[in-house]
Amino acid sequence: MDLLTRIKGPRDLDRLSLGELEQLAEEIRTFLVDAVAKTGGHLGPNLGVVELTIALHRVFESPRDKVLWDTGHQSYVHKLLTGRQDFSRLKSKGGLSGYPSRAESEHDVIENSHASAVLGWADGLAKANEVLAKDDHVVAVIGDGALTGGMAWEALNNIAAAKDRPLVIVVNDNERSYAPTIGGLANHLATLRTTDGYERFLARGKDLLERTPVVGRPLYETLHGAKKGLKDFIAPQGMFEDLGLKYVGPIDGHDIEALESALQRAKRFGGPVIVHCLTEKGRGYTPALQDEADRFHAVGKIHPDTGLPISTSGLDWTSVFGEEMLKLGHEREDIVAITAAMLQPVGLGKFEEAFPDRIYDVGIAEQHGAVSAAGLATGGLHPVFAVYATFLNRAFDQVLMDVALHKCGVTFVLDRAGVTGTDGASHNGMWDMSILQCVPTLRIAAPRDADQVRAQLREAVDVDDAPTVVRFSKGAVGPAVKAVGTVGGMDVLREPQASRPDVLLVSVGALAPMCLEIADLLDAQGISSTVVDPRWVKPVDEALAPLAGQHRVVVTVEDNSRAGGVGSAIAQALRDAGVDVPLRDFGIPPVFLDHASRGEVMAEIGLTAPDIARQVTGLVAKLDGRFESRAVEPARD
Repeated sequence: MDLLTRIKGPRDLDRLSLGELEQLAEEIRTFLVDAVAKTGGHLGPNLGVVELTIALHRVFESPRDKVLWDTGHQSYVHKLLTGRQDFSRLKSKGGLSGYPSRAESEHDVIENSHASAVLGWADGLAKANEVLAKDDHVVAVIGDGALTGGMAWEALNNIAAAKDRPLVIVVNDNERSYAPTIGGLANHLATLRTTDGYERFLARGKDLLERTPVVGRPLYETLHGAKKGLKDFIAPQGMFEDLGLKYVGPIDGHDIEALESALQRAKRFGGPVIVHCLTEKGRGYTPALQDEADRFHAVGKIHPDTGLPISTSGLDWTSVFGEEMLKLGHEREDIVAITAAMLQPVGLGKFEEAFPDRIYDVGIAEQHGAVSAAGLATGGLHPVFAVYATFLNRAFDQVLMDVALHKCGVTFVLDRAGVTGTDGASHNGMWDMSILQCVPTLRIAAPRDADQVRAQLREAVDVDDAPTVVRFSKGAVGPAVKAVGTVGGMDVLREPQASRPDVLLVSVGALAPMCLEIADLLDAQGISSTVVDPRWVKPVDEALAPLAGQHRVVVTVEDNSRAGGVGSAIAQALRDAGVDVPLRDFGIPPVFLDHASRGEVMAEIGLTAPDIARQVTGLVAKLDGRFESRAVEPARD
């Protein structure tokens, strides 16, 4: 790592020769494999952008020039070249974020790790430069997968409208987002990848024609002026140029010299330019290249030599869903699946193998996926749209106006719901139960264990006149939590010892074991409690208000924002029913949470059994004190 350790900032690259830069690229790959193997993280995407990142920082002067990374999971090399080489606590509390982070460096401009947004940011920054008469450069790096998102094309439409507003768009084309990129855009880029380029054709033609006496030079100028028709014939890049965007490429994304040349030309152009770079995800690491599923897009802790995981966890929530979807697919021909470029991460791999004609990968386009699901349902099918909880935020209007308003039977399966931890603020699935509360007719299931995932998924797909949502956590699923009884549609997980119990504990989803632990801690303080799992948290079960009236205090515990969450909905239901019982809701505060393990985040926000039990004990004690003071209050005349 001799060269890498000498890089303290981007300008240190200026002193290196081409040979040293190539050596640096190999050192960076070695560093990434070794470091990410110890911590886990996004490995494949970063191995693919080593030379591209070096070239970007050689040609542009960050932080004066703004280099923007779409999604940001491919920013590890950028971190290394901007003075951040301690990866020992990557994605851990107190360590480097797995995405760009303004708190870490002035070189990080945006840290939103939802895809397809970078071109909108770039458009705004370029406009700001124009208004303020700045000569800074704006460079947006976007993957071919992210170009499947509608926001990217909305931005391109605006970017192309200003022919003389400088903006460089680097398309990092590795034919993949998580898995291979699909769709019409992917086919177009594939054509560009496999067609002998216009620029190379002209270069060869120029050499030939300039050696031709008299007519050679005029003929070359004529061919160069023909431009559009000739380019479409030789390299069909007209899609970009029809938008008004200068197109450069395709460029070998692992040839530093070629990259620098292309980026310098784009930098000088004075208007919007697309630089199309061909890269190889997982480059230089055989285990990643042999992984056809996603080229080691994201890995846990692995053996660096083999790429094999160091340890395996138990059964995980995603796998439980995937297995049950496969069974449903065999049982019902009307069941179809939708994914937004995340077939394997959301557990639909086996369904795709069994029913390749009944699964639709819409690309990074959650809005389109939701509307398409409405169409599928209207056409007589029952679509199951599996998506990370944090990404459903992007399709709220479509869930509301296209699915719910039209009474479409669509099931949304939200993976990674609640605190996910290590991926940071944008990946915590902490908003879904809040933003979906206001959608009429929509129903939300929050399974507490694997058995309930299976059961509630089946209940959800039986609904054909309204949207349903099934949400579950990230990682390993714990042992089954058995019900000891039922009240209405709710499962009773613990019955009280006293005839007049103190606390009704309403447990939401995967927090059932924690709520049972809270009940044990309260019992040790002489406070009796009932623990119920509503199973379906929207709408609020009609039996909940009468049950709450039999207790002195209601406590809700959810892995979702407290603002507008399940606790708020239950409080409103109690008010509507005229049940005047104090309610305390525990959940995630409305703040952006820094990256750390799930347990560390839960401890920081006080969402642990001891913290909650302590506060509930204090609440009950206050009630007891109030009642005692009334008992000794002297009579009045």
